[in-house]
Amino acid sequence: MTEDIKKKIEALRQKIRHHDYLYYVLSQPEISDKEYDDLMRQLKDLEDKYPEYKSADSPTQRVSGGVLEGFKTIKHRQKMLSLDNTYSFEELRDWDARLRKGLGREEKIEYVVELKIDGVSANITYEKGILTMGATRGDGETGEDVTQNIKTIRAIPLVLLGKDVPDFIEIRGEVYMERKDFNILNKERDKQGEALFANPRNAASGSLKLLDAGIVAKRRLNFFAHSLGEYKGIDIHTQWEYLNRLKEWGVRINQESRLLKDIQEVIGYCQDWQEKKETLGYDIDGIVVKLNNLDQQRRLGFTLKSPRWAVAYKFPAQQATTTVKDILVQVGRTGVLTPVAVLEPVECAGVIIKHATLHNFDEIKRLNIKKGDRVLIERAGEVIPKVVKVMKDLGKTHFEIPKTCPVCNGKVVKEKEQDVAYRCINPSCPAQLERGLLHFASRQAMDIEGMGESVVSQLVRLKLVRNFADIYKLKAQDLARLELFKDKKVNNLLSAIEKSKGKPLSRLIYALGIRHVGEKAAYVLAREFKTLDNLARAKREDLDKIYDVGEVMAESIVDYFSQDSTKKLIAALKEAGLNTKEESGELKTSFLSGKTVVFTGGLKEYSRTQAEELVRRHGGNTSSNVSKDTDLVVVGDSPGSKYEKAKRLGIKIINEKEFLNLITPKR
Repeated sequence: MTEDIKKKIEALRQKIRHHDYLYYVLSQPEISDKEYDDLMRQLKDLEDKYPEYKSADSPTQRVSGGVLEGFKTIKHRQKMLSLDNTYSFEELRDWDARLRKGLGREEKIEYVVELKIDGVSANITYEKGILTMGATRGDGETGEDVTQNIKTIRAIPLVLLGKDVPDFIEIRGEVYMERKDFNILNKERDKQGEALFANPRNAASGSLKLLDAGIVAKRRLNFFAHSLGEYKGIDIHTQWEYLNRLKEWGVRINQESRLLKDIQEVIGYCQDWQEKKETLGYDIDGIVVKLNNLDQQRRLGFTLKSPRWAVAYKFPAQQATTTVKDILVQVGRTGVLTPVAVLEPVECAGVIIKHATLHNFDEIKRLNIKKGDRVLIERAGEVIPKVVKVMKDLGKTHFEIPKTCPVCNGKVVKEKEQDVAYRCINPSCPAQLERGLLHFASRQAMDIEGMGESVVSQLVRLKLVRNFADIYKLKAQDLARLELFKDKKVNNLLSAIEKSKGKPLSRLIYALGIRHVGEKAAYVLAREFKTLDNLARAKREDLDKIYDVGEVMAESIVDYFSQDSTKKLIAALKEAGLNTKEESGELKTSFLSGKTVVFTGGLKEYSRTQAEELVRRHGGNTSSNVSKDTDLVVVGDSPGSKYEKAKRLGIKIINEKEFLNLITPKR
């Protein structure tokens, strides 16, 4: 029996690796995402049930548990040197001539050309076919051990396929992010009020250096292998042979790479991609040209900084030079402060450029840019103008990071030293008002039905609402000014506003939009402090004693309530009649006390948020995942995989009606 289980587990692993190969290496998937997820689920369930058969190279082990304290520094067996750049076809021809002179003009020369992915270099080490180390390039000699994060990238196999694998090999490549995944990530960060990444490369770099692999796994990083480090136990004679070996081993390579016979074909390839680079789903900034023959590479050797046998051709940038007239600071709708350079108007790629992003204050420091400087600007991706570097240091005054918000004069904070973003934390800041109002009125917060995007936008534009408390001052004549608002609609919204006054304190705390305070944390704070006044007076040490409140959240709460604008807002909300006290009296005899409950499927009587709140009010806890620690699973319409897992684990399952009976007091 146990031998059969072991064989089944190994068969599932092989099947998943095979489908990874089809998807990432050949780009020819044979199964849907759901079918793939089902295979992973089957494997994980078996490994959980029979932990003695778990192994570090299993597909289920890509995301490790826990958060690292930091990354170790490691030394590369073979240096990861940077490439020399060429910027014209003439420079490419000169490079070709130097190679021929160094090798002897009678020797046959072939070139391998590859797209130069705009990502982050990484060195992946395999021993006996098993991934043992993933490291950043660092300074070329030493890098950081980011193995935990590298393993989350599904394009990188944990085990090399086939039998003819080397005893030891360093596979170099580029970790990058597809544009679509970059856009999804930035939209999510925007919703959460976090600083946006400037471009996919920055997003990939920042993600690879996160200490929590669980977060990295959600970032959908990708990988192309392109270069060879140290290796043992195998013969490789050319770069082209190496790329084909990588494919056989299940390592992803770029399908646009080509083997070309001379420099003229190389130039043709560069010209083609210069014109069609925007058709790709990821960013490239040039072409890498390598001598194909590894023996010829060894004979030519290296300079102090780069190999003689490889070069990068950089695409001509859409650039221009101009003068910085001023540096302004804009406040985004999430409160993030972004510096912008006001420029002397200049034409670049057929467009008149008057402004360029400086991304963040660290970038200002890096560029050492000042008002009055002559700068080089570039239209990155032919769309967003950015400052590349200072050409002439003509400015006199260094830029100072504002201590208060340029829009509302509220407090500006940088929550962690490693953060690049500064933000305004005034809840009534006009720059953030629309987003704040939508959150305040949302179903999970004050649940003001009818106050959607269109309504909020009009209320702000007409200056009917300047903060959360103004919602409760609205009259019928005010709402009648809104588009398509007749008597019934006006009355419905006024009724929803009035009804929201009685929401529990936990809802109000969540609605305030205190950074890092989610629904669960709001509930914990309400139960702990009982009144909004108590929470507002809480000191850092009071918050530190609460298990569910971390260091960052505690600091955010104290900062929020210390502001004069917050104090005025709370006073106005209390004056409007909102409930600022938490109901006391937990149902001590409730069946749910101390139990962990999971919901799956659609409920009829309550939203998922409302149902989870009911569980907490009856002394229970909620979770989004089914595990051996789950006590009860409540099943609604069309339940998902949680229902099946609960059945397999033997966890008690009830329907919505049975759940309602549990929380209804017996007469």
